[in-house]
Amino acid sequence: MCDSVDPVIAPSGTLLGLLQRGRGDGTLHALTAPRSEALAALDQCVLRDPRHDWQVENRSLYYARLYLDLDGSLDAVEAHLFAPEDHTVTGEERTGLAVSVLGHLASYGRDDALALLRRYAAHGANWRWALDELAVRDDDDALGALAAPILARFPATPEGEGELAEAAADSYEPRPWHLWAEDPDPAIGPRVRAALERTSFGLWQRQLTTPDRPQWSVDGVLTWAQEGHDRGNDRHVPAARCLATVATVADRPALLAAARGGLDGARAAALSHLARADDPAALDLIEAAVADGAPVVREAAVESLGRMDGATVLVRARGWARRPDALGAAAGQLLACRGSADDGPLVLAALREAVRGTGPDGPALWSLVDGAGRLGIAQAAPVLRHLYRETASSHLRGRTAQALAATDATFARGFAVECLWDCEETTREVGARHAATGDQRVVGRLRRLAADPAEEAEVQTAVRSRIGPDTAAI
Repeated sequence: MCDSVDPVIAPSGTLLGLLQRGRGDGTLHALTAPRSEALAALDQCVLRDPRHDWQVENRSLYYARLYLDLDGSLDAVEAHLFAPEDHTVTGEERTGLAVSVLGHLASYGRDDALALLRRYAAHGANWRWALDELAVRDDDDALGALAAPILARFPATPEGEGELAEAAADSYEPRPWHLWAEDPDPAIGPRVRAALERTSFGLWQRQLTTPDRPQWSVDGVLTWAQEGHDRGNDRHVPAARCLATVATVADRPALLAAARGGLDGARAAALSHLARADDPAALDLIEAAVADGAPVVREAAVESLGRMDGATVLVRARGWARRPDALGAAAGQLLACRGSADDGPLVLAALREAVRGTGPDGPALWSLVDGAGRLGIAQAAPVLRHLYRETASSHLRGRTAQALAATDATFARGFAVECLWDCEETTREVGARHAATGDQRVVGRLRRLAADPAEEAEVQTAVRSRIGPDTAAI
């Protein structure tokens, strides 16, 4: 089963660790490892989702392709989907990855995967996800056969009909519902049509309804922000957006006073607003807040720095970047995003400090890695290579690959080759654009990506930029 806490990631030098990270080397190692060992590691990844953010990181196509290459059995996936806890631990994160993998395998012609998806859509807790996978892959007859078991989930009561309409409205792929609406069975067609009509009417009502817009004053917004803070619900970010709407030039003295010494919630809101507005006093207020503010005020000050524009903020950031505190870290990130080539040493120092302080998955690394690539900091290549190997975030690894392409002379012959097998399409695209074709594996992989109907269009465009119809470009 899938844990509710962050997954435990194996060391990057192990087969399991490589597969958990979605690295291209994971596939390459799995294909040369003993088949039973490779399949055991693959099953573990699919059944215990290794992603820290399962809603944005890709793994399903990566794992599906490896099941194909290893001709792997789906027995472990089947046992996971139909385990007793499927109806007690019903969150999508427990089975979503397995269902997505089955969807890709069905697209590749694995009939056993298609049969599992149909069965799980009929009887599993995460049936909505399975139905969406089938909606773009299955035929009309098979989808029609699912109408009865799925509608049986909803009792023929007012509450049940409401839940049915909600399920139809929330479906990502509407095709099955429209098929069922045309079903001549009096227990299916009329019921689904009523649900769809109810869904359309609800949407129409929401579009016609204008939400109340309170006419708040600056004092009212600051009071609201403070009330939220007192209840443990900090509101300084939405409060700053409200202030942008209601504040006028006449309100500036009150906002400056609140940002200098107001109550914590109000101070954070005023500070955030003044920084967003690029007020001339904002930089001094940020520095003062970091020095004497409560945690919520210091957090608002540091966050606000990154939202400011203009040359003045860059000048101050260069002075702050050497500070060993949160303001120094924020200044380094700002220079990474908007600094010039002369800021390379400061960005490099911030990158090294972030890795030392938070490891290969710290939140500051995204902008610093991008900055190292944007500024072409060749001295950053060793740190970037370390991040590429160690980070558990496939998105950060992809950003790191792009930075390495701009900073590391060995990238084309090294990590770029591995990128062609990566789990993220953006990383495969980087590999397709940069991998040196002197490696005999590259040409074959480019051809396979070009012919794979499941591959993303951007990747195939990058592949076509390297190979022509007669592969003369290679």
